[in-house]
Amino acid sequence: MPEPPQLVVMGVSGSGKTTIGEALGERLDLRYSDADGFHPDANVEKMRAGQPLTDDDRWPWLDRVGQWLATYESSGAIVSCSALRLAYRDRLREHVPAAVFVHMYGPVEVVRARKERRRDHFMPPALLQSQYDLLEPLGNDEQGVTLDLDQPVPAIVGDYLAWAARTRP
Repeated sequence: MPEPPQLVVMGVSGSGKTTIGEALGERLDLRYSDADGFHPDANVEKMRAGQPLTDDDRWPWLDRVGQWLATYESSGAIVSCSALRLAYRDRLREHVPAAVFVHMYGPVEVVRARKERRRDHFMPPALLQSQYDLLEPLGNDEQGVTLDLDQPVPAIVGDYLAWAARTRP
């Protein structure tokens, strides 16, 4: 794993990407950003209206996310970004070839319950299944780890740190 790491905390909406990204940023002393902030207004309005984004909606957004992460190549950084498909992760890797993906994964029922309690996000719970349908898990040839999202934050951070320690050359 590269030092300093350029991490992408990925997963469906409601999987805890922001919470874990912030916690990892604090623990590793790395700058953190949420990819939601890189969406153009048209994407946000589309999701608010209950319409899933298309790939054409996503490409410019993914480029902005990748460009932001690339600016921290020498210092490392963390971004939370759904990165649901291999093609999306490949798009991010065009900007950051050494990106490491931290996939927050768990049962749809757990995430749906979280989403239904959440009132401060533009992505409605009704779109959750479309994200699971789109999700392509990390491949064996991708640099990253899949972590169980249904744990306390310190346990998830600990699982990542243990994986990172085993993965370092």
